[in-house]
Amino acid sequence: MRACVYAVSVCVLLQCVCASTSSAPKNMSFEYPEARRDETVVDDYHGTKIKDPYRWLEDPDSNETKEFIEAENKITRPYLDACPVKSDINERLTELWNYPKYSCPFRRGDRYFFFKNTGLQNQNVLYVQDSLDGEPRVFLDPNTLSEDGTIALSGSRFTEDGATFAYGLSASGSDWITIHLKDVATGKDYPEVLEKVKFASMSWSKDNKGLFYSRYPEQTGKTDGSETEVNRDQKLCYHRLNTPQSEDVIVVEFPEEPLWRIGAEVTDCGRYLIVSPVKDCRDNLLYFADLSKHPDVSGLLPLTQIVHKFEADYEYVTNEGSVAIFRTNKNAPNYRLIKIDLDNPAEENWETLIPEHPSDVLDWASAVDNDKLIIHYVRDVKSVLQVHNLSNGQLIQNLPLEVGSVVGFSGKKEQREIFYHFMSFLTPGVIYHVDFTKTPHEPTVFREVKVKGFDASQYEAKQVFYSSKDGTKVPMFIVSKKDLALDGSNPALIYGYGGFNINIQPSFSVTRLVFMQHLRGVVAIPNIRGGGEYGERWHNAGRLLNKQNVFDDFQAAAEYLIEEKYTKPELITIQGGSNGGLLVAACINQRPDLYGAAIVQVGVLDMLRFQKFTIGHAWVSDYGSSDNSTHFQNLLKYSPLHNIQPPSDERSEYPATLVLTADHDDRVVPLHSLKFIAALQHAVRGSAQRRPLLARVDTKAGHGGGKPTAKIIEEHTDILCFITQALHLKFVK
Repeated sequence: MRACVYAVSVCVLLQCVCASTSSAPKNMSFEYPEARRDETVVDDYHGTKIKDPYRWLEDPDSNETKEFIEAENKITRPYLDACPVKSDINERLTELWNYPKYSCPFRRGDRYFFFKNTGLQNQNVLYVQDSLDGEPRVFLDPNTLSEDGTIALSGSRFTEDGATFAYGLSASGSDWITIHLKDVATGKDYPEVLEKVKFASMSWSKDNKGLFYSRYPEQTGKTDGSETEVNRDQKLCYHRLNTPQSEDVIVVEFPEEPLWRIGAEVTDCGRYLIVSPVKDCRDNLLYFADLSKHPDVSGLLPLTQIVHKFEADYEYVTNEGSVAIFRTNKNAPNYRLIKIDLDNPAEENWETLIPEHPSDVLDWASAVDNDKLIIHYVRDVKSVLQVHNLSNGQLIQNLPLEVGSVVGFSGKKEQREIFYHFMSFLTPGVIYHVDFTKTPHEPTVFREVKVKGFDASQYEAKQVFYSSKDGTKVPMFIVSKKDLALDGSNPALIYGYGGFNINIQPSFSVTRLVFMQHLRGVVAIPNIRGGGEYGERWHNAGRLLNKQNVFDDFQAAAEYLIEEKYTKPELITIQGGSNGGLLVAACINQRPDLYGAAIVQVGVLDMLRFQKFTIGHAWVSDYGSSDNSTHFQNLLKYSPLHNIQPPSDERSEYPATLVLTADHDDRVVPLHSLKFIAALQHAVRGSAQRRPLLARVDTKAGHGGGKPTAKIIEEHTDILCFITQALHLKFVK
């Protein structure tokens, strides 16, 4: 569900205040497409009858669905294109996007690799260099694989010796990938291609001869990302280099559990295969296989089970001999590091290496320099990076960080250096290098990204804590120009997610910069419950029967901005994608009076049927399922599709709403958005609704991952145009 970036001289902007207003009339009516309603489709949920008149929109291949999509785009496209400052917005986004972006360098074998995008390339390019100061050469350029940039790199893994590179490719944004294998020295691919791969782990055996990877069996019908069938029966396979996929062997399977997904990792020493099945989006079991006893890997591996219940997360970090270190939230909602002796793995023998911190969340850990651990904590939504002793867990030093996020890291146990990538709302990116062969272990700036003409000193980012409906204190970042007048006249963009234990930390955004710089807006990011900003307690407070807390937190954020005179309801735009799309859609149903516009991106909107499509069954851990009577009653209370109400004398009209989806989204399938917009437009027909309720359905795009830069800029142009049109904003050049 995971769902998560810019500049011209500011002084010139202040001298040239050229304003335009939207030409769209303030009160206009829309002739929405007449979507057929089939009133005979009725489901019985535990004795409650629920109509589903747009069930036919669940078929993405029917002509009727395709005609509906075309009809929706035909009314949306002219509205967006009518924005008189569309070219200004697009040119500014393009100009600001055109800055170089880098990943942390990482060493594999005797070479260094890094990703770079010169600015407007559709996909990031992987470079190789023989030393840190050597001349970079293009190693893999995904931009050469398709004319429109819709083939993207999705997951990769080098062998331990750095001689072979396994990489996944996805097309049109689908979660399906094909795995290709490249000889690093020659740059040539091996002949085999591994297919039917999705949600895959990849891990090489330490002899560099074979790849463990997870795949699905052959399926009937399409597997290109436009299908809706449930993903099931994943197997863990072993592929020997330079052999056809047909000779791969299944090494782990759970035929009695068709919905499990199987993760696997070869340990640092190469002796063990750690196997971690998951069935939802939290908690995993834990097994291991001793590869030293099965060096030929010729069939199913005998597994020793360590964890028998889905009740916590376990993530392998490293091992010393038979003693493995795992990050877990078992009896530790903020996570801790534990040691499990694989020769004696019973839970009563586990030891704590680094105990749970009382307030900070232990987000990840990585072994480096043979005897050290790098620990990343989240403290009040801000990154903290520390070096600890591997043997006893003791803190060695803090690595200095400003207020922001560590968004990238590279380092391995046997290597004596690390790189980490820092970003904030006002920092496009700084990559630091720490050389552990030198004392003291001080980070040095390896590379700093500059955005031409962007002056961070003209902006400010601050964190506030506001009270939600039940009195819970919720953190929120507010970013704006320093000269912002607190008189209630500013457009505000509030972005939220609130689910799946995901942290929404500070990041740099070109689109938000344009909103602040040219629409004179304020950006707010509340860290609402359901996320992982304060560990599993925060997550649990916003999932299952507590889901309403998420919506209450988000609405309280808007109320705070109004009370503090940042903005007023008619100037507030709320935005969210995936689980955040559910958030936005639920909030406009519950409080249409609180917002002027809403951007619902690839949202989960039919809460009674989401588990029936592709990977939706995995989200039951956050939402519950309508198959359960208690959860059904809870889901029905907030399901966006089932809580649409027309405006009336007692109820405000809906904010201007743009629903976005894409034809190859096989994570949150488009039927959610299609059914929602059809129901929304039907409900307001003949009512006092004057603000637009529109849908934008993209092609050759998916849930968001791998989307080419050109498509991203096009989509963000449309979003900013929609906001400008709907709220009648001025574009200040």
